Amino acid sequence: MRIAFLGLGRMGRELVRHLLDPVNHEIIVWNRTGSVAQPFAELGAQVAASAEQAVSSADVVMTCLFGPQAVREVVVEPSLVKAGQLWVDISTVGPVMADHCADWARTAGVDYVHAPVLGSLGPAKARDLGVLIGGTSPSARQRTSELVAAWADPTRVRQFDTAAKAATGKLVVNYGLAVGMQALIEAVRIGQAGGLTRDEAVGLAQLPKTPLSIIAAMKGAALLSGDYSDTQFSTDLLAKDADLMLRLAEGEATPALTAAFASLEHARRLGHGEDDFSSMAG
Repeated sequence: MRIAFLGLGRMGRELVRHLLDPVNHEIIVWNRTGSVAQPFAELGAQVAASAEQAVSSADVVMTCLFGPQAVREVVVEPSLVKAGQLWVDISTVGPVMADHCADWARTAGVDYVHAPVLGSLGPAKARDLGVLIGGTSPSARQRTSELVAAWADPTRVRQFDTAAKAATGKLVVNYGLAVGMQALIEAVRIGQAGGLTRDEAVGLAQLPKTPLSIIAAMKGAALLSGDYSDTQFSTDLLAKDADLMLRLAEGEATPALTAAFASLEHARRLGHGEDDFSSMAG
């Protein structure tokens, strides 16, 4: 199969490596910053000079872009994907944009599946990501499930009958990252206010089978050290996702999410946008 893969951010780079190892498909890669794509030529991929060149003879187009605006600019507005091609969008875009993409694809004769991943770089490297597969065509969903098996934990793959449901599901899961980190930060502050050291408070949060143990195991060390440079999932990305959540839930009470978004935006103002989202503690 000839696959065009567009978007080589931190996650995209990991996913392409799995498509290339073992080499079961012909892979063409493209990225807005062309220098990022060049190392993949040594791994067996073809490097396209433009998105149009990348998709011109592809059977499948996979996109892993920053968000809805990037998907709109790269794919929808230029009508990049053509009739008869399968478009698998991995980008986190929210259900409104997913519906828009589905409408556009239907008009263009394109099979469209939204397939966002659940997890950060560690699970991506280990082929242990969750994947949500959404689309109206069962056959397109099946083709997509065979492709994403390259990076998926099969026990954490879920299918939905619309792209919008998969997009909403991704926001539901990422809500836990934003609000969980905010809860850990506040729990440590409460502990310190009561006389615990920072180490003691984080250690309590990390106790197995306690409510904060998962997020504390993931981010407790970064919180203690204040070093957020090991970017598993960036502050910019989670802030973008939190903004999508807030827009989707407009009119609903979401005070915990509002507080988490404020912390993410504060971290971005401090220059931590490219750092790990644990920087919201700083």
